[in-house]
Amino acid sequence: MNTDAPSSKLKNVMQGKGGAAAKYFALTYGEMPLWKAVLMEITVILFSGASGSWGLFLRSILYRPFFGKFGKGVVIGKNVVFRHPGKIKLGDGVTVDDNAMVDAKGSVNKGVSLGAGVYIGRNSIVYCKEGNIELEEGVNISSNCVVFSSNDLKIGAETMIGAYTYILSGGEYDHQSPLPFARQTGMETRGPLSIGADCWLGARVTVLDGANIGNRCVLGAGTVVTKPIPELSLAVGVPAKVVGSVLPAEKNEEAEAAQV
Repeated sequence: MNTDAPSSKLKNVMQGKGGAAAKYFALTYGEMPLWKAVLMEITVILFSGASGSWGLFLRSILYRPFFGKFGKGVVIGKNVVFRHPGKIKLGDGVTVDDNAMVDAKGSVNKGVSLGAGVYIGRNSIVYCKEGNIELEEGVNISSNCVVFSSNDLKIGAETMIGAYTYILSGGEYDHQSPLPFARQTGMETRGPLSIGADCWLGARVTVLDGANIGNRCVLGAGTVVTKPIPELSLAVGVPAKVVGSVLPAEKNEEAEAAQV
């Protein structure tokens, strides 16, 4: 195992040389120029906890210069944490609810991209360890979810993710290695993870590394996905088992038209 991987270096930031402030700024702001990081730090201290519509308005204006992209109509709730914001792209109409975290940390990755109209629920965490995350237009992440990537993770447009769901792309450890797990990089991966468009994942679903999900699938509450699921599937259980099918979107439109 390569212990010199970029993620290992990031992990060692907090254990390496330098003062507490230098370590904090490296962890939180990455390669952002120091003057800009200090300015954002002051902005966050003053306005991240501001309540009501006034707080939402101030954050939508004052946070804008610090991001890789900050679209129109972005809504940032109270006490939201952003790490490596220069590698975070927020499309038009993105909403990040109270106490959520979006973390794009890495030294060579592209970071996190949230398409137009994406919603990140309260207390949810979307974070990278040298990986990339792309949430396409209209993706809805409910409260208390964890979305992690040390590879490439993509969730297709208009997909709904139920509360307390855990989605993992990479982040595995080598149980055959003599190196203690806490000292490993956690970069073992089965490859990129893709969840298709127009899917519905119920509450407390777990999607493990490499378990790709096709378009327009439905996963019942508590399902644990360990292997790929084909499109238009209804799956439940631990591990997930396909028990039925889902109508294609165009068939639903035809059925609705017939009832009119």
